Amino acid sequence: MIEPVKLLFVCSQNRWRSLTAETMYEGFPGYAVKSAGTEPGARIKVNEGHVGWADSIFAMEKKHVRILREKFGDMLRDKEIICLHIPDSYRYMEPALIDELKASLSQYVEVPE
Repeated sequence: MIEPVKLLFVCSQNRWRSLTAETMYEGFPGYAVKSAGTEPGARIKVNEGHVGWADSIFAMEKKHVRILREKFGDMLRDKEIICLHIPDSYRYMEPALIDELKASLSQYVEVPE
């Protein structure tokens, strides 16, 4: 059996963008997904376990990439971090956010319909 590709989605609060991406991929064949946030008040705060687990890390903004590199520098040496450049201007599962996530992610991974 082929191991699923492990995707970690990161935004600030883990309430809208990264949680929407995680929800989109739940149960999608070939992938295992988690999401987390970088801010102290995040729903789920990103930690070493998340970073160690992930095959690919998708950050919503450049500031998330910077924070990840500052906090987990050595752990990220062999990890791919991709910035999707998706602004914090959407609500959870908003159709426009789903469309933007699909468009951005399609360059890197298969996307759910």
